[in-house]
Amino acid sequence: MRTIGLVLGLLAISSSAMAEEISLKDGTKIVGHMTAITPEKIEVETSYGKMQLKRSDIVTISFPENGTSANAGQPSPSGLTQGASLQGDPSKVDEALNGLIYVNRTSKFTLTLPPDWIIAPELRRAPETLAGLTSRDKLRFLMVAKEEYPGSLESYKELTMLGARRNLSNFEELSEAPATIDGKPALMIFYRGTLPKVSNLPVEFVSAIVVSGKTYTKVTAWCVEPLFHDVQPAFEKMLNSYRSTTGQTTAAVSN
Repeated sequence: MRTIGLVLGLLAISSSAMAEEISLKDGTKIVGHMTAITPEKIEVETSYGKMQLKRSDIVTISFPENGTSANAGQPSPSGLTQGASLQGDPSKVDEALNGLIYVNRTSKFTLTLPPDWIIAPELRRAPETLAGLTSRDKLRFLMVAKEEYPGSLESYKELTMLGARRNLSNFEELSEAPATIDGKPALMIFYRGTLPKVSNLPVEFVSAIVVSGKTYTKVTAWCVEPLFHDVQPAFEKMLNSYRSTTGQTTAAVSN
């Protein structure tokens, strides 16, 4: 069970290296990764550079089956290139668990966790990933990521869903609701899908996207779908506990 749990954690956050195929009205097919969405246009990163496509010119967008983990230069889970991430060396994170309080001094934030949770550095596989956490039984997971993005909350949310669609089969967006987290506007999104590399294991997610200027922090928790209903209140409590500690001293945060 623990082996399945670890694989679940790693696969659920991996980014697809495979590209979308976009068919246009004139018969052209564009292969690349969507990196920005507006009401009028979609920006696509191709092997020839970035292209701006009018949404009115697009006939279909085909998503590949789940690909492999992201390599350098591939899009991150939100669909942004890794160059836009705010994380430095993922192996050098100053973090600690003080009782129920998780403290990340490198990226300056805290979370309040249930008693049976631990730090899981193996989940920090992408540059924009600031923290990986898991329950001791390796069946429940949480990840924090932060990126700079010039667009709106709604377009960032759409990119997040595109990233989830790349990684999951049978993807389904369930619901969303506005929220306020750390005194900032936020959006809570629920979605689910199956992991083809783990015998189509059904997994359910909740992501909170917190906006501060052009900085987007995404806190995502997930587990196998049969457990989600029971742990949903705890997941939402963890997501709502996110607090930026920018401007506070290390001693104050630790206390």
